[in-house]
Amino acid sequence: MHPSAPRRPADLDAVRDSYDRVADNYVDMVVSTGIGDVRSHPWLRAAMDVFADSVAGRGPVLDVGCGPGQVTAYLVERGVDASGVDLSPRMIAHARRLHPHCRFAVASATGLRAADASLAGILGWWSLFNLPRDVLAQVLASFARALAPGGRLVLATHVGDGDLVRTEAYGGVPVTWTTHLWQPEQLTVLLRDAGLRPEAELRLPPDGASGAGVVLVAAAPGAAD
Repeated sequence: MHPSAPRRPADLDAVRDSYDRVADNYVDMVVSTGIGDVRSHPWLRAAMDVFADSVAGRGPVLDVGCGPGQVTAYLVERGVDASGVDLSPRMIAHARRLHPHCRFAVASATGLRAADASLAGILGWWSLFNLPRDVLAQVLASFARALAPGGRLVLATHVGDGDLVRTEAYGGVPVTWTTHLWQPEQLTVLLRDAGLRPEAELRLPPDGASGAGVVLVAAAPGAAD
């Protein structure tokens, strides 16, 4: 393990169990409504297309917290050497069933084993908001180490202040997790502190299907386009 590896959140097991319980309902929602699938959201699809163009042919890309794999599969369709990992074994089972041509594995954002400078890109696509605030900073630093020079990170999450303690989700399924809300400016500071260079920002309004959100793109120092 890297000497500066992120600490393991105290609630990791509870969060994993919660996502295992909601996985079936979440997949049904994605398939029936398109929520969570970039194909259904023009601005998110545009951001993903630019990311894909910037990393295709440059090396492997890791979708961290891939859920049922819809974003991983989209990137693979665009010629990206993408694979996905998720904390929830049930989510990974769905990903493998829905996208058998893609590679998926069970792993947490705090337990990745990516070698330094080994990845052309990393996604944290609405998948890191359960991490405690200090742990998110550590995870972003680990991402920065794993990115090759000029590699890209895409981070997307919910915008707001404070923390939301959830006891049910996706159709009333019992869960135990906390959603940590962030302001874009706070995330920009974390990215800079991790050694990354913020490049772009897309803000989503609160009246959207998932509420207020932000997509941030940052680059590792080194070779430019």
